[in-house]
Amino acid sequence: MEYILKNGIVYDPANNIAGEKKDVMFRDGKIVDQVSSDAKVLDVTDKIVMPAGVDPHAHIAGPKLVTGRIYRPEDSRKGVTAKTDVCRSETGFSIPSCPATGYRYSRMGYGTVVEAAVPPLEAKHTHEEIMAIPNIDVPPLPLFGNNWFVLQYAKEGRIEELAAFISSWLKIVKGYGVKIVNPCGSEAWGWGMNVHGIDDPAPYWDVTSREVMRSLAQANEMLGLPLSIHVHPNDLGHPGNFPTTVGTMDCIKDIKKNSGVIRDQTIHITHAQFHSYGGTSWRDAESGAEEVAKYINNNDHVTCDVGQVTLDETTTMTADAPMEFDLSQLNGLKWANKDIELETAAGLVPFIYSGKAPVPSMQWAIGLELFLKIENPWQVCLTTDHPNAGPFIRYPRIISWLMSNERRQEMMDNKEVHAWSHRRTSLATLDREYDFNEIATITRAAPAKIYGFQDRGALTPGYNADIAVFDLNPNDMDPSKEPAAIEHAFGNAMYTIKDGQILVKDGEIVKVVPSHTIWTNVQGFEEQEKAIMEKVMPDFNRFYTVKFENYQVHDHYTPYPIEVKVQASK
Repeated sequence: MEYILKNGIVYDPANNIAGEKKDVMFRDGKIVDQVSSDAKVLDVTDKIVMPAGVDPHAHIAGPKLVTGRIYRPEDSRKGVTAKTDVCRSETGFSIPSCPATGYRYSRMGYGTVVEAAVPPLEAKHTHEEIMAIPNIDVPPLPLFGNNWFVLQYAKEGRIEELAAFISSWLKIVKGYGVKIVNPCGSEAWGWGMNVHGIDDPAPYWDVTSREVMRSLAQANEMLGLPLSIHVHPNDLGHPGNFPTTVGTMDCIKDIKKNSGVIRDQTIHITHAQFHSYGGTSWRDAESGAEEVAKYINNNDHVTCDVGQVTLDETTTMTADAPMEFDLSQLNGLKWANKDIELETAAGLVPFIYSGKAPVPSMQWAIGLELFLKIENPWQVCLTTDHPNAGPFIRYPRIISWLMSNERRQEMMDNKEVHAWSHRRTSLATLDREYDFNEIATITRAAPAKIYGFQDRGALTPGYNADIAVFDLNPNDMDPSKEPAAIEHAFGNAMYTIKDGQILVKDGEIVKVVPSHTIWTNVQGFEEQEKAIMEKVMPDFNRFYTVKFENYQVHDHYTPYPIEVKVQASK
């Protein structure tokens, strides 16, 4: 069918459209620049029209989610809704059920969500959960930063073989790009240890985080992958960790970007809020956001997402197992731990980010500092590192904070947050307010470019008709004065359109469609892949407890694939 979204106020940063009143047209699932007189008209006069949202970092599928649901039945009792003629019932708050995940993203106007940490050994389970999540496209990121084969190639500087390994493994597990979590640290956890800083070697490997990240970045650029390395740095959540973060960004600076990619960065730092702390302990902890933001402002090879604290009770889960152990020792709450053979280690701990407590309030402020201090919105993305800093359903609330200095000051003045929010950070001195075009950038255009997507994140003719319409007239409201209206509108899309199909109308799900899995298929490296598999298989068979035939992800695990083909440069 053909449609016209008539007379909307369009924000499409990728096409330099910032609040222009115009029509948006689509046919057969794609954006077009003209339609016939038979096109169906959807009157969105003076309503905000944007591309559908792109979440660059969330944890929505895989065994860690299942562990969390089993381990935290109290969370599953929240957010319960009855089934409808269209939707299944929903459960969960910080760890929603698979159907609820898709529905809730759709209601917010999102169309693409990255599953940010997939142990290759557990990839089948991840894909099974993606199949159970409706209405969104999901690129999964396999974990490479503590993989035994990666550690060996990085130690010996065998970059071409490492590139062949990455290329092979992306095909084997149907993954999109290279994710690195606490490089060398999760391997150290197998010995009850951790690494601290980028030059602390993994025990028994004699290879450092710096060497692992640089090797993976070089291999990534050799292959020309659409996404740069996606890095969860060492020392997450530790007071005084911002120098590690700056050092992580700087150690990649001299690596040349592949000329065939559309992204600008060679490294993406994820949940930067958790990596922007000063001080020496929690007694004297303070913000380190100024130095992190300053580095990003002065270097275009870096992008980041924030991991904004939402001031909720939530569930932390990460492939940074030693950090989760440390957290469990801090808050005394229950703790789950898992070692993934040859690949990574994971943990899970509940956490309460109370606005009455000093540290969560400081963390809340540090995240907002990063948003407000990073000058170029194309270098920063909106995330909560769902569910680690809070559930993704709080994105509309974060948007209201970013658009209203008055609301931020009110929260500090009225003691909705502890005094550490302004005594240990500079948030109270920052009066910058985002406009709608900047919101569209950090939630749509920037993450799409960072991931190298060439079919979404913009209203370009030929792109997927992934569109969100919000019941706001930007010409007759002041977002800084109406944060509640902003939060409500961005949480209840007037329309969410996915591949040309209307999935949400007036905040309600009206249609459910299967999700797609987006994965990267590298071309031109076949000979190197064949050679590396011959070298890898003896050790694979020796050390893994599964047969390779049961390790790889077969096609029936990805019934609705979107295969992104890239040409390797060597």
